[in-house]
Amino acid sequence: MPRYWLFKTEPDEFSINDLRSQGTVCWDGVRNYSARNFLRDELEQGDRVLIYHSSCKTIGVAGIAQVTQAAYPDPTQFDSSSAYYDPKASRNSPKWFCVTLGFSACFGKVITLGQLKNTPALSAMTLFKQPRLSVQPVTADEFQCIKQLARIMTCVE
Repeated sequence: MPRYWLFKTEPDEFSINDLRSQGTVCWDGVRNYSARNFLRDELEQGDRVLIYHSSCKTIGVAGIAQVTQAAYPDPTQFDSSSAYYDPKASRNSPKWFCVTLGFSACFGKVITLGQLKNTPALSAMTLFKQPRLSVQPVTADEFQCIKQLARIMTCVE
């Protein structure tokens, strides 16, 4: 049975539209230990991911992806020209991990942070308890609620 997640990204660096145009991507560059542990230890192929745009004008959930390949060592940690290079990491003992994501859906409108906060069924989301965590679990009910919000918003336009 798939599990559900929320991944944060800054859309000026990588957006749901970038994922849509590329089809699949290596979700690399995660450098928070809690987020890394989720990637490494818990995400599995087939898990569903809400793509959340942060640090932008319209903050919120922009679409859905699916994990197409479970955790593997993040190649950027070994690349000295990368902003994510880690001189303490080695191929025999990698510190950082990534997954491959495939595009699933783009919402007609971003489900804004305000809308998420004002939806009672979402009040217990990790997003509100650990707002800086870039990879975080979402319950099946939360995932379905956000999908329903996206359907309602798309139908209103």
